[in-house]
Amino acid sequence: METHEVQYLVFDVESVADGALIRRVRYPQDEMEPAEAVARFRADLLAETGKDFIPHTFQVPISVVIAKVAADLSLIDVVPLDEPQFRPHVLTRDFWKGWKAYRRPTWVTFNGRSFDLPLMELAAFRYGISVPDWFAQASKLRNRYNTAAHLDLHELLTNFNATWFRGGLNLAANLLGKPGKMAVQGHMVQDLFEQGAVQRINDYCCCDVLDTYFVFLRAKLLMGQIDRQREGELVEHTRGWLEERRDLRLGFAEYLDQWGDWNDPWDD
Repeated sequence: METHEVQYLVFDVESVADGALIRRVRYPQDEMEPAEAVARFRADLLAETGKDFIPHTFQVPISVVIAKVAADLSLIDVVPLDEPQFRPHVLTRDFWKGWKAYRRPTWVTFNGRSFDLPLMELAAFRYGISVPDWFAQASKLRNRYNTAAHLDLHELLTNFNATWFRGGLNLAANLLGKPGKMAVQGHMVQDLFEQGAVQRINDYCCCDVLDTYFVFLRAKLLMGQIDRQREGELVEHTRGWLEERRDLRLGFAEYLDQWGDWNDPWDD
């Protein structure tokens, strides 16, 4: 398809802590390896907050998967950036370069306002990448309520965080019969990376993007932009697309193996 046919970019990012940065910023007086600094920071956070998730400001992207979606909401492609090297600086460059090449389509995420997009913005800062179109004040693309620039499905479902969506993407996907979280989960990414399992992380990221896409379709129905029949057609189209590519990517095969259909109460 031509570049102008891509209307939405549904994406997810997986990231890991930068141990060298953590050591310099958090423990400048201590001699330790980067992995030790990560472990110590996680332990400190766990003691202080009850959670060991390291803030995005200390992280770098190591997997970015983008689903290209047409104006009619059909899936065009699912693309892992910089595969199989997964170099953070290249992931970041290609992320922003692709957005511009496809004429600034709408970003679509689940809770990406508080993590994924800030992470990619900071990565551009870190790696010296200019993104003038995104940061231009006059365009107001970064305005929180500009859903034409970025549709955060979590914010849609919570009225911009007026409520708490307990269960996250996993719950939203399961409401639609889709797999949600499977063997790999977000809290496992750091350990998998240290084990060298970057491809496994990327397969997990692909599954999250597919979940986000199906939640996006239901959100479009919720907003009255498609009906249940059209949503069903798009879901079936996507299942066929995945079946044709089952053998090309482990993430696709795993997703299909745990595929479920939405139980439509209006059929009773």
